Amino acid sequence: MIQELAKEAQRNCETIFKEIEAMEYFFSDKVLQAFRKFKVSESHFNMTTGYGYNDLGRDVIESIFADVLGGEKALVRNQFISGSHALTVAFFGLLRPGDTLLSISGLPYDTLHEVIGIKDNPSSLKSFEINYKQIDLVDNKFDIPRIIDTLKTEKIKVIEIQRSIGYSTRRSLTIEDIREVIEEIRKFDQDVIIMVDNCYCEFVERLSPLEVGADIIVGSLIKNLGGSIASNGAYIVGKEKLVNLCAERLTLPGEGMEVGPSLGANKSILQGLYLAPSVVASSLKVAVLTSYMMEKLGFQVEPKYNDKRADIVEKIIFKDKDLLIKYVKGIQKYSPIDSNSEAVPSPMPGYSDEVIMASGAFTQGSSIELSCDGPIRAPYIAYQQGSVTYNYGKIAVLNTIKELMDNTN
Repeated sequence: MIQELAKEAQRNCETIFKEIEAMEYFFSDKVLQAFRKFKVSESHFNMTTGYGYNDLGRDVIESIFADVLGGEKALVRNQFISGSHALTVAFFGLLRPGDTLLSISGLPYDTLHEVIGIKDNPSSLKSFEINYKQIDLVDNKFDIPRIIDTLKTEKIKVIEIQRSIGYSTRRSLTIEDIREVIEEIRKFDQDVIIMVDNCYCEFVERLSPLEVGADIIVGSLIKNLGGSIASNGAYIVGKEKLVNLCAERLTLPGEGMEVGPSLGANKSILQGLYLAPSVVASSLKVAVLTSYMMEKLGFQVEPKYNDKRADIVEKIIFKDKDLLIKYVKGIQKYSPIDSNSEAVPSPMPGYSDEVIMASGAFTQGSSIELSCDGPIRAPYIAYQQGSVTYNYGKIAVLNTIKELMDNTN
């Protein structure tokens, strides 16, 4: 039954797969042109240690990222431990005591709650007297009237937009959503810094948020742009003066971009970006396949298989704790690494609820390799993302669905 459903899914998703492949070609061409433009050579794979002065490979990587993502300057470092860390550096780099941070996409991702001060922490932005305000989405759209009213009545230093869904129940935000809200914001405030959390969204749509008016974007290298090759790191890309501020927060004032040893990471970062268009395309195909099959089997999914996508994340809304756990266990079982380990709900730093996570990946925590996770709270949603190749993802998903249905019936 499952194999026949998979064949049906592939037939009915053929046009969507071709659209994904066209996007893959577009970004492959863009990345290759950037590699050629900045004359990448084997010498750029060399490592630096200590202070990391004059790291030619690191400098070329940052030029390429800025070029590909449409920014003036890029900070791409293996000193970032995660996307959340890069976002934290950006917040502390751009905000000062008395400033206000405004989230216009609702509650940020769980790991940022202690960073901002939504949840008490003596090292939070709040502890430095940086204010936080939040405007929720309305029917998955920006609440533009309320945003404009806030800009008219209060001085906002940084507006933060989280494109992907985190552990929320909303949909992800498209480039067109971003373009529309930025155009409205700029009618009333030319100076406010618009910062976009771009995690999970790179190479899914043709344009970057920077190309529709954002000032600065942030993302992780163990997600899309690392192409499953980069073993850690993240990026901050955007206007030069803003990236410089962030660099002086990551390292130290006066040295900023000039220091930071690559420690042998240059080759993996370059190779990861080179492979990223293909890996993102595989991830999208696996998400489409999963969406089609799970909806046909009676589960609620978001996005649906033929919806426009803004990121690589597929939500499966189980509304049942045991089904969520069984599905995530299945993804772990059909992973290449630690397939003999059992995924179980457990506390995780930065999260309020227990989380169950399948990540049988070559890089710990990598979510561009096939992964699936979710908080143990209603409505019990599995958030699936990634896959290095379509076939590896298909094998894992088909076997997981088969075991889930066999155990359910």
